[in-house]
Amino acid sequence: MDVGFPREDRYRLETEMKSKAAIFTEIGKPLIVDEIEVGDPGPDECLVKLDATGLCHTEIWYMGGGDSVDYSALSPRVLGHEGGGVVVKAGKNVKSLQEGDHVVPLYIAECGDCPDCHNPETNLCSFLDDKGYYEGVMMDGKSRFNWRGKTAYHFMGTSTFSEYTVVPEVSLAKIRKDAPLDRVCLLGCAITTGVGAVLWTAKVPKGATVAVFGCGPIGLNVVQGARIAGAGKIIAVDLKPSRLEFARELGATHLINAADCGGSGTNAVKELTGGGADFAFEATGNTHVMRQAFESVRYGGGKCVLIGVANTGEVVSLTPRMLIAGRILTGTAFGGCRGRTQLPQLVDYYMDGTLKIDEMVTRTIGLEQINEAFDWMRADQGYRYIVKY
Repeated sequence: MDVGFPREDRYRLETEMKSKAAIFTEIGKPLIVDEIEVGDPGPDECLVKLDATGLCHTEIWYMGGGDSVDYSALSPRVLGHEGGGVVVKAGKNVKSLQEGDHVVPLYIAECGDCPDCHNPETNLCSFLDDKGYYEGVMMDGKSRFNWRGKTAYHFMGTSTFSEYTVVPEVSLAKIRKDAPLDRVCLLGCAITTGVGAVLWTAKVPKGATVAVFGCGPIGLNVVQGARIAGAGKIIAVDLKPSRLEFARELGATHLINAADCGGSGTNAVKELTGGGADFAFEATGNTHVMRQAFESVRYGGGKCVLIGVANTGEVVSLTPRMLIAGRILTGTAFGGCRGRTQLPQLVDYYMDGTLKIDEMVTRTIGLEQINEAFDWMRADQGYRYIVKY
């Protein structure tokens, strides 16, 4: 597909391509739904037409001032990091993708060449170390977005709140074309983070005991991951009965309402496991729950994986002797998933019925309803909202 860009300068922002987008301008303000201009992809980038984007609490955190960056220097900005779309133009150096390929943008790249990509113990590609990623521009130091006559900045290298977006080749996972883009877009964050934390970060073996603290969109997918891994006992811990029942539908074998246990499920998990779980996963971002999850694992090798993002400046307080007794505390980003090589496996799981995604979707909306949907999420209504372009 030829979208009509001049070919002589692939770094220059062109104004012919118009795109619907939701633009962040200021902390505490709703996103502005408007048209932006999208420039040509650079030599190592692709122009992607998105079919859909998921809404994530990461954007709520960012829009509320949760990051430590200078927001005024990075505004206006096109947020969003859960997308599914089609490549409509590939830069001249792009080798692994071509026009017509279906892709999921990745907020954690996989370049395949850096020391981290050669390290089997991490999925944190060194591509992220480039200043462009954190400064809201592409690798040449320039943006591909323009709004009302001035630069609009990128977000997490993905910016899926625009129908057309430009993404580096190394930040795009090529997926099978028969998978519905308005469902697999959720693999861009929440589902992959939860399932991957089990499969790739913790590497939970068949028959293990697993406790999941927090059964929101991430924790529910930890439950799914534990089921896929063949865990023998999957214990869901939450304060809301409705979430616990949903966890049961997704594979939990035991439910603990922390409200019935003084706000902590630690002792109940120990009772159910005979001293402590083999693995515990924290998916709330609450530092007190992080400690509860850590203290719920068995001594001599029990592992606790932190997934939730705490507020900037918060700390977790632990008793050192619990570490000395062999308990392991670690964290995960994107579930330890190497997006370009491992995310397509999750698409296969969805297509063969192993991984449930449809059940996670609360509602599909148009872009003009994006602020309303974020209000629903702040009110803890539902699990996942999808914007269909």
